[in-house]
Amino acid sequence: MRVDLTVSTPLSASTRTRQLEGMFDVPRAEKATLRWRGEVPIETRDWSIGLIVGPSGSGKTQLARHLFGDDVDPPLAWRAASVIDDFAARFLMDEVAGVCQAVGFNTIPAWLRPYAVLSRGEQFRVDLARRLLEGGALVVVDEFSSVVDRQVAKIAAHAVQQWVRARQRRFVAVSCHEDVIDWLQPDWVLEPAGMRFAWRTLQRRPELACVVARVPIAAWDRFAPFHYLTAHLHKAARCFGLWCDGRLAAFAGVLYRTHPRVQDIVGVSRVVTLPDWQGLGLGPRLLDTLGSCYRALGWRLHMYPSHPHLIRVLDRSPNWTLVRQPESVRNVTSATSRTLSGKGAYGGRTCAVFHYVGPCVEKPVADRVLGDVYPPRKIAVAIGNKRRPPRTGIGVRKRRGRVTIHA
Repeated sequence: MRVDLTVSTPLSASTRTRQLEGMFDVPRAEKATLRWRGEVPIETRDWSIGLIVGPSGSGKTQLARHLFGDDVDPPLAWRAASVIDDFAARFLMDEVAGVCQAVGFNTIPAWLRPYAVLSRGEQFRVDLARRLLEGGALVVVDEFSSVVDRQVAKIAAHAVQQWVRARQRRFVAVSCHEDVIDWLQPDWVLEPAGMRFAWRTLQRRPELACVVARVPIAAWDRFAPFHYLTAHLHKAARCFGLWCDGRLAAFAGVLYRTHPRVQDIVGVSRVVTLPDWQGLGLGPRLLDTLGSCYRALGWRLHMYPSHPHLIRVLDRSPNWTLVRQPESVRNVTSATSRTLSGKGAYGGRTCAVFHYVGPCVEKPVADRVLGDVYPPRKIAVAIGNKRRPPRTGIGVRKRRGRVTIHA
């Protein structure tokens, strides 16, 4: 495609503009003219992701509108009491939830809030989600990631390209930031400043060095507002954090689980990833690391998710096996509440049960991460007519270590 675009704008002849011309020695002119000429051969190959990038004022928006017309940033109205109600009524809740989770907008309490009270990062993600779901075969987003933290921008770019490629759609980002290139992985890049166009090949995103280590239970206060269930965490929980690029990004709490026949089960009671880091799979990576450490020391790690996205992630992972399927929430009635409060339900909610079966780390590494874990006693301690579970040392920290992984 040959581009030959000229934009002319009449200039003011006011007293102030004349003063400006004199102050900065600007030549007097009746109009300002900008022109872009070059080849943009996007029709010659099949592609999924495109990027128009350059400094402010270089003509990115003008070129995007010239190339893609009304597909560039169609206006969105945000008027409902919750952002999920602003999505078009023709979409099922499963579809809305799926696209929100795909772009890293995974903080369920934020779904219930109006758009105006969300943070900049949350607004950016839900705006992306709605454009992807309601848009046609081509979605063009101007000022992509311009108003958010650069870490949020990179993760969102990675999440968007995964969603678009999986559905064989087309997406074009218009941005002034070149740092998203390695994360968005565009098939082509156009730089309006010099009218340079280049095709690219798909590459792996940059690796992130992550560290897993014990954290005090007080660290939960930072993550509690973003958990989709209660903010309460049992005081006996053994807590772990995942640091990404030196910043605490994810949290998991582990508790000893009583069982009538076995005494080597521990379960994850809480796992949360901070909103700025959602979309990279750091939560599942933290779970895999803990599972490999506990398994190395002879423990079985169970996970009891009720979040649909987390259930799907664990079900696809070769490191986890499904022990019990969740009961259907749609079938919950007063007649079935007794059943759901027992088998298949935890705390009055339906859950799946997963068991970690993946590889394990070396025992010295596991011991450094978990601290001293005493072997379970083979008999319970009888107290009157009651029996209590064996003491395992879960929740007792004697040593502290860490393990480095790559996400």
